[in-house]
Amino acid sequence: MKMTALFGIVAVLGLMSGCLMGPKYQRPSVNVPQQYRAPAPQQAAVASSLGNEDWWQVYQDRLLAQLIHTAIVQNYDARIAAARVLEAQAQVGITRANQLPSAGVGANVFSEQNAKVTNLFPAYEVNGGELNLSVIWNLDFWGKYRRQTEAARAQLLATEWGQRAVMSSLVANVATAYFQLRALDAELEITRRTLASRQQSLQLTQVLESHGGASGLDVSQSQQLVYTASETIPDLERQIQQQENVLSVLLGENPQSIPRGRELTEQPVPQNVPAGLPSELLERRPDVRQAEENVVAANAQIGVAKAAFFPSLSLTGLGGLESNALHQFIAQPSETWYGAFSVSQPVFQGGALRSGLRLARANWQEAVLSYQQTVQNSLGQVSNSLVASQKNREFREQQELLTQAAQTTDHLSEVLYKNGGASYLQVLTSETNYFSAELNLVGAQLNERLALVQLYQALGGGWQQ
Repeated sequence: MKMTALFGIVAVLGLMSGCLMGPKYQRPSVNVPQQYRAPAPQQAAVASSLGNEDWWQVYQDRLLAQLIHTAIVQNYDARIAAARVLEAQAQVGITRANQLPSAGVGANVFSEQNAKVTNLFPAYEVNGGELNLSVIWNLDFWGKYRRQTEAARAQLLATEWGQRAVMSSLVANVATAYFQLRALDAELEITRRTLASRQQSLQLTQVLESHGGASGLDVSQSQQLVYTASETIPDLERQIQQQENVLSVLLGENPQSIPRGRELTEQPVPQNVPAGLPSELLERRPDVRQAEENVVAANAQIGVAKAAFFPSLSLTGLGGLESNALHQFIAQPSETWYGAFSVSQPVFQGGALRSGLRLARANWQEAVLSYQQTVQNSLGQVSNSLVASQKNREFREQQELLTQAAQTTDHLSEVLYKNGGASYLQVLTSETNYFSAELNLVGAQLNERLALVQLYQALGGGWQQ
């Protein structure tokens, strides 16, 4: 009956543990515009956003999709981020256990025999044992442990959003490295084609010189064109192998060759990219959500610091069986029990409690500022990506016109030279300009696709599975 009364008191006190110290969480205020700053064709604010799309719908190259999937599974940064989530989950379980009673079972069996000392102290033998159950419950009357659990859960969510941020960056890095690799492939193809054409021109010039139709200067200039193209090939091959090594590391593999999919020019780039509403960025972008969960955790820690000013309440209970006769351990009355209720109030700690509260509030303020800064940076990144997407497209269009004009000039100068209407210096200049224009066009095509990658990541896309 006494034990029942004790546990009844425990239950009542547990129900009374409903007080929570500290402020209730509210999302920090941020200045979010109605629409992103972007070039005129993309200024209309629409509800849909590229960031809501799955990465395999944005990057439609089958080989690229396979590489991204492999990286998600094998990349070490991704695996480390997943391990951190498991750590945070375990930490929540450890912290939450403080809200519950802790119980332990103990057993002890002993036998003691002493020889006769005198007639007054004859020989004796004692056999016995004990079995007990102890329970300790630190009552969470002020919500200290519940606030700690709230903070641990917020840290878990922050870790999960951090993992998604790693995934988003990984998808963007793989796509970027792949597009750069395909651009190098295109430059190598252009260089080899140009080298073959210039070698033919050199042979023709040498034939013309032997028949008096060209000078030694023409031959020397033709050789210069050949060597300019040929020296570029080893450097491009070096860059290609190093880029394959970069991709291999992203895939979590040793350096090796990388399979190819679509050509760079076959990688789709939408003409108008929907950016969505800036307010949606607060809910979708992983680093913003991670920063907000850090604010939630810091807010809960203020409650933990406030609860430290108030008394600590704990209940202790011990019950079991004890007997000096092992064969009568269960038969005879041998019950024992002990119960206690303790209160501990901090009186003087040299200002440690007040400093702890100031520290918690300062941490919260820092977390709020970090959240607001993250939001502002994300808005700036989206705006920059929108500008880059539009202007890189315009630059690529102009570069295509320039390349077409350079190609026409190169063809006409060669025809005029063969018919004696132009000097070989004009051929040299036009071929050099056409070669540079082709390489620059590849760079423009690459930048247009990299702008899409950056915009997709800035809008919070890439972590969806």
